[in-house]
Amino acid sequence: MAKATWNGTTIAESDRYILCEGSVYFPSKTVHDEYLRLGSRQYTCPWKGEAAYYDIVLGERVNENAAWSYPEPRPAAAQIRGYVAFDLSKGVAVER
Repeated sequence: MAKATWNGTTIAESDRYILCEGSVYFPSKTVHDEYLRLGSRQYTCPWKGEAAYYDIVLGERVNENAAWSYPEPRPAAAQIRGYVAFDLSKGVAVER
């Protein structure tokens, strides 16, 4: 079981997850999307493709660009299509 929290609120929880480059990727259906909104960061990984970033929003508190996914990953990263990861350096805790 893996669980992602920020400021005491569970953002994602699943017994299915993927480890990729040190990040835990959660199936999107296990992420509480009511806490996410499209972020402003743009990034293209050389082997995974174009990332979509999300802010975590809990009431008045916003953690900008603290989550990401690869909606259309390149073939080498096809396994993370439909999964979301969180940025530990932005205070998101992920336990597994």
